[in-house]
Parts: sequence; C-alpha cells; structure tokens
Amino acid sequence: MTEQRLQQVALNRLPQVGHATVRHLIGYLGSAEEVFRTKKGRLSRIPGIGDQLAAHIVSKSSFDEAESILKSCEKSDIRILHFTDEDFPPRLREQYDSPTLFYCQGNVDALLRRTIAIVGTRRASDYGKEITEKIVEEMRSLGVAIISGLAYGIDITAHRAALRANLPTYGVLASGLNRIYPREHWKTARDMQASGAIISENPPDTIPDARLFPARNRIIAALAEGTIVVEAAKKGGALITANIAHSYDKPVFAVPGNLNSAASAGTNDLIKQQKALIYTSIDDLMYHLNWETSPTKPSKHEAVGITLSPEERAIVEALKDQPSGVAIDDIAWKTQIQINQLASLLLTLEFNGLVKMLPGKKYLLQ
Repeated sequence: MTEQRLQQVALNRLPQVGHATVRHLIGYLGSAEEVFRTKKGRLSRIPGIGDQLAAHIVSKSSFDEAESILKSCEKSDIRILHFTDEDFPPRLREQYDSPTLFYCQGNVDALLRRTIAIVGTRRASDYGKEITEKIVEEMRSLGVAIISGLAYGIDITAHRAALRANLPTYGVLASGLNRIYPREHWKTARDMQASGAIISENPPDTIPDARLFPARNRIIAALAEGTIVVEAAKKGGALITANIAHSYDKPVFAVPGNLNSAASAGTNDLIKQQKALIYTSIDDLMYHLNWETSPTKPSKHEAVGITLSPEERAIVEALKDQPSGVAIDDIAWKTQIQINQLASLLLTLEFNGLVKMLPGKKYLLQ
C-alpha cells in the first residue's frame, strides 16, 4: 500500500466528490496528495468547490474506507489504475464522464490496440449467439480486443468466443471484482485474465446493484473504438451502451434482425433512428473505422527510435486518428496536462518532426 494510492482512493471515496471534481482538483493542485495537504481556505476558493466540499476534503473522512479497500485489493491481487497513471487506457481518459480510477484483475495492454465492444440482450436467441461467434471469429486475424459486460446472453457469448479465438477480452462489471456477477461466469472471468482483464470502477466487495449497471455501460462504450449491438429488445442495457457510444461520436453498428422478433426490435430501431450503421460483415467495421488488413504500422517515433516521456506519449495518443488536428484546449482535456507545460511539450514534439502546428492552435500528428 503506497501513500499516493491511498490518497487517490480516499479522494475518490469522499462524499460529494465525483469524478469530474477529482479531475478539477488535481488539475488545479497537481495530485491527490496535494489536495489533502491544502488548507480549507484555499480549497474553498477553487472555482466550484466552496466551504462545504472543502470541509469534506480536509476532514479526510474517507481514509479508513480507503485503507480497507487497498487491503482487499492486496489480498485479491487487484490492481488500481488512476487516470494520472501512465498505463491508464487513453480512450477511457479522454471521456469527460469516465472514472478517475478503476480496479482491475489481469492486464490492460491490449486496450491500446484495436478494440470493439459487443453487447446485446441477456435473452439471446440461437441466431444471436451464432452471429456473435461469427463476428468474433472474423476479428481473429485483426487481433481485436473484445469488450463486453460479462452478462448472460450476447455478452458471455462474445467473451467465450474471444477466448476460443485467442483474442484478448475485457469484462466490465457493475459489481466489485470480488463479487463476480453472475456467479456462473467466474471461470470465464478468471480465464480472461491471461491476456485481458476484468474491470470495475467499484471497490472489490461492492455487491451488484441495479443503479450501477447503466454507469458501467459508459466504460464499455469509452474503451471501445466502436460498439456492435447484436440483439436487443426495445429497452435494456445494450441500448444504453449504444446511446452512450453514439454520444461519444463513436461508430455504433447494429445487426438487423427479424421484424417479428422482440430480440431484434432494439437493433432495428437503432438503424431506423440512424444511431447505428448496419452490420453485415467485418468489411463494414473496417471501412467505417478505417482499419487496414495489414498489421498496424509503427508510429513515426517508433520507426525512428525516438523515446517519448509519459506525457509525450499521452499527447501522441490524443492526436492519433485525428486527420483534421486537435485544438490545444482539447489536448489538455484529454491528457490532463496543464496548458503551459503542454505548450512546451508540443514544441519539443514539433522540433522532432512528430507534430505539426496548424492554424488556430491546432496540432496534427505527422
């Protein structure tokens, strides 16, 4: 247990301190440690904090809970990843409502590669399961990491198909990692950790609760480059995930289904409302995500052997796949690097020929 991690967890568990407030405070003060070192008067003067929230922070009332959480993590071999960590997934970091920390068993390395979420109804038909397995099998040659929610039906079918195809797969839970839900899927959850992971923003011993499921769906949507809905009724978690992905401006695909099937009513509606593209084969995915069949080419800095700092790598990730460039304010938001430091880092990257400045203080990856 490190003091830094203890304070990060404690800040995350304070009442009235949500993820946006955590980012706000660390953006102002630099770290969780500095937040707790700061006097109440100064905290209260930070925009949006005020006296009541400052009092919660200086009370350090969540430290006992944080210590208990860290002990549980150590006992169960659970990692904690904070948004300031180098290996925090960049796609998750860049979303405004993403968690500032999460708990993980396994590894997150494959989340830097091509990723697709596959979601759908818990009451999957044989057709839905067959299509899910076919979709995953088509992704074998592309090395795609499969993300889902470990639920019954389409989710567990996708995870198990990924394991058979030797693809990394990630399960995002609404419970804590010590409370696998549904319990019947614990063996699959364990097998996934060899090349992927199970993930939750909730402390390890959190029991499943209905209100936590919609919140976890935003993590599924954020981690994936695109989302495929295989089967979904008129209402349900898969549609929540699809709508969140759509709000993130990420491609959503839906498998069209029988007009007489309740399990396809949701997917057909997504297509009708133009919130989803029709998925008929892997070619649809590759076209809309601009994927190539050949292995991903190394970036320019990898090709010429330039070593980047963690901050510079975060900037490069923020600029990837952005052909029109990214405004400096947006880079600062995605990387959580303060503007004055960011400007200096961008200048260094420009000198090294990795970044080009465009009119309007926008930057493009070379």
